[in-house]
Amino acid sequence: MQKTVLPAKYRKKLLKRFLKYVSLNTASNDDAPENQCPTTACQFDLAWMLIDELRGLGVHDTYVSDSGYVYGTIPDNLPDHHPAKGRVPVLGLMSHMDTSQAQSGESVKPQIITNYQGQDITYPDDQDLALKVSENPELLNCNGFTIITAGGKTLLGADDKAGIAEIMTIAEYLIREHLYHGEIRICFNPDEEVGRGTNHIDLERFSAQYAFTLDGGREGEIEDECFNAKSAKVVIQGLDVHPGYAKGKMVSAFRVFAWIVNNLPEEHLPENTEGRQPYRFPHSCPSIPTVEKFEINFLLRAFTEPELEDMETLLCKLCRKAEHKFPGSKITITIKDGYKNMKTVMDYHPLVMELLEAACLAQGITPIHEPIRGGTDGSTLTIQRNIPTPNIWAGGMNFHSRLEWVPLEWMVSAAETTLNIILS
Repeated sequence: MQKTVLPAKYRKKLLKRFLKYVSLNTASNDDAPENQCPTTACQFDLAWMLIDELRGLGVHDTYVSDSGYVYGTIPDNLPDHHPAKGRVPVLGLMSHMDTSQAQSGESVKPQIITNYQGQDITYPDDQDLALKVSENPELLNCNGFTIITAGGKTLLGADDKAGIAEIMTIAEYLIREHLYHGEIRICFNPDEEVGRGTNHIDLERFSAQYAFTLDGGREGEIEDECFNAKSAKVVIQGLDVHPGYAKGKMVSAFRVFAWIVNNLPEEHLPENTEGRQPYRFPHSCPSIPTVEKFEINFLLRAFTEPELEDMETLLCKLCRKAEHKFPGSKITITIKDGYKNMKTVMDYHPLVMELLEAACLAQGITPIHEPIRGGTDGSTLTIQRNIPTPNIWAGGMNFHSRLEWVPLEWMVSAAETTLNIILS
C-alpha cells in the first residue's frame, strides 16, 4: 500500500469547504417526534448545499431523500484489463450533517490560528474562555499546525462537518486526478447526534459491502468498538398544595428528584469515568418541572451487556427506594434501547480493520485503538445492517463544546489515509 499526499490545492479546498459547512446551523433536536426525519428543517440547508457540490464534481446518482439523506456514487473506473476489475468490493463513506444541541450552532464564527506554537488559545467573543494546553495535551503535538476553533459563543461543528469536508475532498481528488478505484457509495446523513442517524437510510442507494464513518477524534484513532446504549425516562409524580397549609400533605417532586440524583453512585457519573468504565447520566428535563411533576432523561452506557443491565437495575432500585422515602410519590420508568457495541460483529470481519491499520501505517501514522465512549452510525450499520463500518478520525476534539477545535493537518491525514484504502 502506497502513501497518499494531497497536493496543496486540495488541502486549501478542504479547509474552505469546512468553513463553508460550519457557517450553517444544523443542530438536531432530541425532542422531535420519533417519526420526524430530519428532526430539524435546517439540516436540509446543508443537504442541498452538498448535493449541488457533488453534482458539480460529477458524482453519479446524486439524491436528497425526503428524510434529508444525501447520496452519491463514484462508479468503478477500472479498465477491463485491470487485474482487480470486478473483484473490488463496494466501499461506503459516511459522515453526519447534524450538530449537537448541547451548544448553539447558530452564527458560528471560526477562528483560524496558523503556525500554532503551543500557547493557550483565547476566544474573541468570550474573554473568560480559554483552550488550555494543560487540559488539552493533544495540542502539544500540533506545533506549526493550523488550528480552527469557534469564536467562543458556539460549538465549531467539526463533529462532523470535518468528516463531510474530508469525504468531499476525497471525491474531488479521485475524479479530478482520474485515479483508478472501485465503486464508492457516499452518504451524508441527518440526526446522528440524537441516535437516529440510520433510521431512514436507503440501503439500495448506500449498497456498500463495507464502509467507514469519518467521525472520530485525534489523528490515528480508529475504532471498531463502542458503548451499548439505553435511555431511561423517569417521571416523578408528586402532590402540590398551598405551601402555607402543606404540612403532612405536600409531596414535592423536586425533593424526590434531588434525593435520587444525590444518591446516584458518584463513580458512575460521566465526569468521573473514562476508558472502559460505564456511566449513568441524568442529562435533561424535557418539560418544565413543577412540585407536582418532574421528568428526567437518563443516559445509560456500558461496553458490555451485563454492565448495562446493572446500570438499569440500580436506577430502578433507587427509584423504588425514593417512593418509599417519600410516601405519596409515584415514579414511572421507561427504558428505551439504543445502539449496540459493534465489536461483536466487527470481530467476524477482521480484514476491514487490517486494511485500515495498513492504511495508517502507509501514511506513517501509528494506529490508536480506543473504544468509542459514545456511538456512531457505523455501529448501527454494523449490527443491524451487516455492513462492517469502523470509525476513522476526522480530527475534531472537545465535541459538543464551545472549546471544540480541529487541526487542518489531522483533517488532511484522515482524507489521505482513507484514500490509501481506496487506491490500494
